[in-house]
Parts: sequence; structure tokens; C-alpha cells
Amino acid sequence: MNASAWTLLAVFLAVLGLLAWPVGRFLAALCDGRLPHWMARVEAPLYRLAGISPDDSMHWRTYALAVLAFNALGALVVYGLQRLQGLLPLNPAGMAAVSPDSSFNTAVAFVTNTNWQGYAGESTMSYLTQMLGLTVQNFLSAATGIAVAFALARGFAARRTDGKGSVGNFWVDVTRITTWLLLPLSFVIAVFFAGQGVIQNFDSYKTIDTVETQSWQQPKNGPDGQPLKDAAGNPVMEDASSKTQTLAMGPVASQEAIKMLGTNGGGFFNANSAHPYENPSALANFVQMLAIFLIPAALCFAFGRVVGDLRQGWAVLAAMTVMFVIAVVALVPAEQAGNPLLASMGVDQLHSALQAGGNMEGKEVRFGIDASTLFAAVTTAASCGAVNAMHDSLTPIGGMVPMVLMQLGEVVFGGVGSGLYGMLIFAILAVFIAGLMIGRTPEYLGKKIETHEMKLTSIAILVTPILVLAGTALAVSLADGKAGIANPGAHGFSEILYALTSAGNNNGSAFAGLSANTPFYNGLLGLVMWLGRFGVIVPVLAIAGALAAKKRLPETAGTMPTHGPLFVSLLIGTVLLVGLLNYVPALALGPVVEHLMLWK
Repeated sequence: MNASAWTLLAVFLAVLGLLAWPVGRFLAALCDGRLPHWMARVEAPLYRLAGISPDDSMHWRTYALAVLAFNALGALVVYGLQRLQGLLPLNPAGMAAVSPDSSFNTAVAFVTNTNWQGYAGESTMSYLTQMLGLTVQNFLSAATGIAVAFALARGFAARRTDGKGSVGNFWVDVTRITTWLLLPLSFVIAVFFAGQGVIQNFDSYKTIDTVETQSWQQPKNGPDGQPLKDAAGNPVMEDASSKTQTLAMGPVASQEAIKMLGTNGGGFFNANSAHPYENPSALANFVQMLAIFLIPAALCFAFGRVVGDLRQGWAVLAAMTVMFVIAVVALVPAEQAGNPLLASMGVDQLHSALQAGGNMEGKEVRFGIDASTLFAAVTTAASCGAVNAMHDSLTPIGGMVPMVLMQLGEVVFGGVGSGLYGMLIFAILAVFIAGLMIGRTPEYLGKKIETHEMKLTSIAILVTPILVLAGTALAVSLADGKAGIANPGAHGFSEILYALTSAGNNNGSAFAGLSANTPFYNGLLGLVMWLGRFGVIVPVLAIAGALAAKKRLPETAGTMPTHGPLFVSLLIGTVLLVGLLNYVPALALGPVVEHLMLWK
């Protein structure tokens, strides 16, 4: 890594820490219900209208059923909007109904906070579908993830218990998270993006003359391919009206804000954050990266406050940060080194005052390698899936790093809520392993980790690798799966592995070389996304209920500290060994083979 890359990384982490600290304090207040009186008065009519009491705490099973029912209803609404959009208003481009398989895939993708897109938004979705369907689910799927993290934190924090395993009220959690956190922050970020040049309108699509028609008209050719000439022998120039371009419009800034803040990632445009109407400047790009990490980092501070020990939050954040820095240090040099095949042909790929150097294929010049690679690491570490560069054009090692960040279980910051509860699941496993080594009953934050919790932990950790690897095996075995491969060989396998990894871990980014908008992939990826989301959430809530039903034991001289460098190292080792080893054989068949072929 060069000096500019190190500087960008250091500034990014420093600003992130400064912003995450106060947001973490507010998140802890939301979790504990410590709200100002005026906020409670605003909420009260909503609860009366819904027929719920904010003081009623749910058993974990009731909480889980509420999560599943709420999200299932959301999926039905998004599906219906897509199927009926041709009959609905706010459709100036006259978008037709989306196909059933694509509608199913998209509905599941946005409800599960994955936001996988097998379509081009500007040519598929009407303004109404984008706003009422996709943007609404950007808020609600993010709120769901944070609510589950709150439930698990309450399970650890419970000191006195009635033995019922109550973990809070889902409806209250979703209301407060959406109303007091996501909406205000999204409004501020959306206004900033609009000021940077992100569009926000309901205009019809605009047809404009291109630069070519204004300055560089070409001679018009006849049927024989020869230039046409007029009676005076002068070349006939092409009609300027034939050189036009249609520019998509729409309410982009409002969707862009929650897309990043909620680690959703679904773009209004097909090019996502590489599109100048979504991400027009280097400053907008920097703020987008901050928005992606803001809530996942803040939740670590909130967790420390909720359990009554800030050091616990710092330990989780330290483990996340160390793994993230390692990923960036691996990814950036891989892209800065460039393509050895081009170097062998004498192509200058060195960094200089006149060029960015390195592997610039698939990257925006306005961002360069440093900002593009940092964005790739941020979006795949945080389960966001937004992209400002073509991941399919990364070098083999450069492409493997985002894939590995997802395969770790999206716990390196991870999605809003899901990153924290995913890392806490690994923390439970880490103290269990440590307890086996020293011959003591595993204990984390005063709660004994026993057989029941370990069974649930194993399910939560193993469900996504099973989905990813089984789905990949199915895709490469069937003709319908292989039909989407544009690059046969190791890279084509990597494209399929990346797609299933992204779906199973609810990221949503893609290598993009795979033709995935087919009934086969829409169905397969939709199923994997749903099970990858709720197949983890339900065991996590069960663990939260089990912990809430236990008394919190006082710390003694024999209690293993879970806040120092030793535990941070143990936690990182557990994530790397357990999270990554599942995928080593698959990685060897894809990016590792491709790397060896490139550098032979």
C-alpha cells in the first residue's frame, strides 16, 4: 500500500470512530427505552393505533414469530407492487410488470437486507415501486436487524430474571429504530447527497444530444459502406438527431441515503454507486463509506453500554477493525500491482502524476484504485453490497478478499444489527473453546454457556456455509446453472461461488459476469437469501431468550476476561478458523487457481 492508501484508511477509521461514539450512546438509549418525554408522547398514538403496549416484553418465540410475520408480509407487498406496477401511478417511463421469478427474487432480496438485483433498476422499476416497495424495505429490513441485535444484548444484560426469557417488544423496537434513528439520519444524508449532485425528482426520462453530435459528427456511409457525398462532392454528415442518449431520472438521493445507512446496497441505477447520479464526487464516495459502517460500529459501543461494561464493546469493535484492516492491506496492493499479462506486453501500469496506475479495469477514474478498493472492502465487510467498481474486473486475489469477507459470516462490522449479533455468536463459541482448554464452565458476561446455547450457536454458524456450498454445487451441476456462465473455467466458478456467497450472507454484491436473471437463479438465490437471513435470526433469538432466563453471575477471580487483547485475539482466531475453513476447498477451485494461472 502506498502513502495515499494508508492516509485514506486512517482518516476513514478516525472519522468513523468520532461519529460512531455519539450514535452508539443514542442506540443504547433506544435499546433500554430511555427516551425523552416528548418522544414517548409522539409514539403513544402509534402504539394505541396498533393495539400494543410499549411496556409488554415478548418471549423470544413471540418475538421471532413477529419478525417472520412482519417480513413475510413485506415480501408479499413488494412482490405485488412489481407485478402490478404497469397499472399504478408514478410510472413516467411506462414500465411493464416485472416477471414472476424476478419479482420473487427482488422481494426476498429487499426484505432480507440483501438487495440482490438481477435487473437494471432504471429500465425495470417504476418510481412508485422504487419508493413504496424497495425504499420502504430498506428501512424496515435494517430496523429488523437492529431489533434482533437489541434482543440479544438484552439477553446478556438481564441481571434478574423471571425465567420467561423475555427479550423486548419487536413492534416497539422497529418503531423506535425507524422513527428516531433511520429516518432522521437518512434525511440529513439525503440532503447532503442532493447537494453533491445526486438527483432527486419525479421528472420523465430526458433525451439529450450527446457530445458526439455537437462536436464530432462523422461522414454518413451508404449501403456499400462507402461515405456518401452530395452533388458538390462534399461528404454527407450523419443526422445529429441519431446521436442521442436517454438519461434516467428519479428520486435517487432519498433511496441512496438509506441504501448506505441501512447496509442495503440496492442501487436506483444498474451501475449502482459507480453511476454519477448516485455517487458523483470523491466526497460523496467518502460519506457513503462512512454511512455504511456508521451503525455497525455504533452498535458495538451501544452493546457495551447496555451490558454495563464499555470494554466489551471496545473488544468486539477491535476484533472487527483488525480483520478489516488486514482485508484492506491484502486488497489494495493486489489492485495496485496491476495485471502481469499487460506488464509482459510492455504496458505501463505504474502510478504517476499522469495516471492512477495498477489495475484500473472496471474502476471509475474519479475514484481511482485507493477509493475503489476501500469501498469494495467496506461494502463486503458490512453486508451492504453497493459497488462503485466492477468486482468482476478485480484481480484474482483482489476479488477473493471481498468474497472472504462475506464468507466469514458478515461479522467484520457486518450489516446493521446482523454484524453485531453474528460476532457475538462467534464470541460465545470463543469462550466455549477457551473453557474447554482451561477446564472451566464457559461463561460470557456472567451468563453460563451450556449445551443448549452451543447447539443453537452451531446452527447459526453453519446454516450459511451449508446454503452457499450446497447452492454452488447445485448450480455447477445443472445445465440451467452453467448456462449463465460467461467465462468458463476458474473465473466462471468464482462468479457462481461469489453469487451464492453474496446471497447466503445477505450481502447483495455480484461479480456481474454471471447471467443470474433467469428462473433458475432467481429461485435458487431467493431461497438462499431467505434461509440465510432467518435461518440465523431464529437461533440468535433463541439464544437471547435462553440467556435472558439465566441469572447473571458475579465476576470472580476465576472468570476469564473478555475485554483484553488475549480475548480479542481468540475471537479473531475463532472467526478465521471456523468461518473461513468451510470455504477453503471452494476458494482453491476458484480465485486461487485463477491467481496461479495469471502469475504463471
